[in-house]
Amino acid sequence: MFLSLTESSSKLLENARTFEFFRPELVESGQLTLLDVPVIYDRLGLDHEELTPEEIDLLLQVFDRILTETKAERVVVDSLTSLTYRIRVEERIRDFMLRLNQILSLHRCTTLLVSEVGPQSSRYSAHGVEEAIVDGVILLGNYRRHGDILRVLQVIKMRGTPHSRAQYVVEMTPIGLLLAPHLKGAQEVEA
Repeated sequence: MFLSLTESSSKLLENARTFEFFRPELVESGQLTLLDVPVIYDRLGLDHEELTPEEIDLLLQVFDRILTETKAERVVVDSLTSLTYRIRVEERIRDFMLRLNQILSLHRCTTLLVSEVGPQSSRYSAHGVEEAIVDGVILLGNYRRHGDILRVLQVIKMRGTPHSRAQYVVEMTPIGLLLAPHLKGAQEVEA
């Protein structure tokens, strides 16, 4: 299941079709579900700038019900930053994330939560709680080297398994991701 907040599922599908590894039959057969969260907001009447605690509860109940109905095993939330944008109180954001994590754990979903952090951030999440509750943190960043901008991937945390903390240059190709060791001599730049 792909929960999209930043891009409509039709646009996401349009972009995905340009890659050879994308399999549209997964969407057609219902094995891959794409949900536009703004549509869920509209259907629930959540059309204002800030969510109340009751509306946050309702949203979590809907996510729980969707996971129950779809029996999703893998979930992508793009993005957690956008999902929490309409929760203005930091304590409510943290509570929401903890409760969302509990729901996803109860459904035994392998989950990828996309989140944005600034390039100069000293932490790996927007609110300081995400990296504590998740099992893994994968950092993507942009680096400048000799006039080129490189996308770099680094596994910061992966609970329960040994892993490399080295940086890798990552490139999206028509057949999948290409990873190569990141050599020294690059400068971090803002995306």
